[in-house]
Amino acid sequence: MTDVTRLDLGSDIVDLTAAICDIHSVSGDEAELADAVEAALAGAAHLATIRDGNTVIARTDLGRDERVVLAGHLDTVPLTDPPNLPTRVESGPEGPELWGRGTVDMKGGVAVQLRLAHLLEAPNRDITFVFYDCEEVEAERNSLTRIGSTRPELLEGDFAVLLEPTRALVEGGCKGTLRAEVTTRGVAAHSGRPWMGENAIHAAAPILTRLAEYTPREVDVDGLLYREGMSAVGIEGGIATNVIPDSCTVSVNYRFAPDIDEAAAEAHVRELFDGFEVTITDSAGGARPGLDRPAALAFVEAIGGEVSAKQGWTDVARFSALGVPAVNFGPGDPLLAHKDDERCPLDQLRAAEQALLRWLGGESTAHAAPPE
Repeated sequence: MTDVTRLDLGSDIVDLTAAICDIHSVSGDEAELADAVEAALAGAAHLATIRDGNTVIARTDLGRDERVVLAGHLDTVPLTDPPNLPTRVESGPEGPELWGRGTVDMKGGVAVQLRLAHLLEAPNRDITFVFYDCEEVEAERNSLTRIGSTRPELLEGDFAVLLEPTRALVEGGCKGTLRAEVTTRGVAAHSGRPWMGENAIHAAAPILTRLAEYTPREVDVDGLLYREGMSAVGIEGGIATNVIPDSCTVSVNYRFAPDIDEAAAEAHVRELFDGFEVTITDSAGGARPGLDRPAALAFVEAIGGEVSAKQGWTDVARFSALGVPAVNFGPGDPLLAHKDDERCPLDQLRAAEQALLRWLGGESTAHAAPPE
């Protein structure tokens, strides 16, 4: 590596987050940031650092009874025009905020990982830090998918925390997601003589009725309440305003609780739309939070506050597929992710760092608490 951007892991979490955000790392272009992360960790005697493409993994090997995984992605969605970088600090309704692309999704979480890797030379659990690329694009490019397939031992652990934005609150597991196309067929005709055809859009009315009358489940999984959803998210049919359409497709998204797998979710969708042509276009399983595991219990105790279910889908599901229960916990409001006005309160950055320090070793093992 030559001319690598230097990251000061001894700096305040806010300054470190700003420095990471200011390194261009739109999906597919993470090499510069991966180089900087690798260089920052390379000198740490308590860590073994591994580079796999533009993913950097650092591990302690202290023989602890438990191993936990802390994971965060390096990439961001594209910048705005004009670019919403470099970062800046502005006053917000509840205190100062760091503005700019990546401040929420999810360079604050990455900065917390790096600070912990620097501060915790002898954590109370062995830790695997995972800094991965291509999360914001199609699943086959996500390096967690690749490493989970080619080097799954690097992701092994008793518990994992994905530092996605949660406002520094714990969101356990995640729901699964399935997308389906429900299609009706008809006979095309001139709209002036509709009796000569069969209107496929009209034939889709029962599909919409079933969706409107559908009662989604509310499911308790490991003490957290997941609210399912079965929603029409698109409808397509017709080729011209004077033609009776011969086909109509309703796109349906089923968000299912992590007590069922993808096969059961598919079976449920096919049962709901029995009698119609159903094509499954995309599916990803959910993740149980594993809050009955000792590491998870200790995590919740150290973090404090209310624990809620993750109602969306995140990469915790990839850990769950490997047998590693996981939760989401990180600074930033997820409702501001990808927005032009992406920003994160400074207090959340510091709260996330301190909470994880309490869990993994306590502030007494840190070189210094971050300045206020």
